[in-house]
Amino acid sequence: MRLAGIALFALTIVWGAVAAAQSVAVTGLTGQKLELAAADIAALPHQPVTLQLEGGRSEPCEGVALNVILAKVGAPQGKALRGPEMADVVEVGAADGYRVALALAETDPVMRGDKVFLADRCNGGPMTAPEGPFRLIVLGDGRPARSARQVTSIAILRP
Repeated sequence: MRLAGIALFALTIVWGAVAAAQSVAVTGLTGQKLELAAADIAALPHQPVTLQLEGGRSEPCEGVALNVILAKVGAPQGKALRGPEMADVVEVGAADGYRVALALAETDPVMRGDKVFLADRCNGGPMTAPEGPFRLIVLGDGRPARSARQVTSIAILRP
């Protein structure tokens, strides 16, 4: 029994190290690729944001506005976001296969007052499994179904 406890403890440490080392693959519309490690995301400008959870609960978090990340792969913003770009989609993938989609315009603070964030800190510390290390937070949604946990990829797609 003691050996099983030690193995479980070791597995927990390994899982925590894997989760902490995770990165997010970002792909632009014309194929630009960027791999953002936890340190890269931590170095970007953060804003406080409140994650609304089921049942009326909430958590204080910190995250990077998604448009800041999308700009790194050439996503149009502000007045440049018009015409065909208005139909572009941002697909966010999670480690467990869960995927959510947003219109590119939903990520632009000029187009939409409520913002979208990639959070890496909640409740005063780094996010860990099973929530993190990265979580999408979509403000203004009636329920948090698009606030995907364990985000691993972000891609801009043209339908």
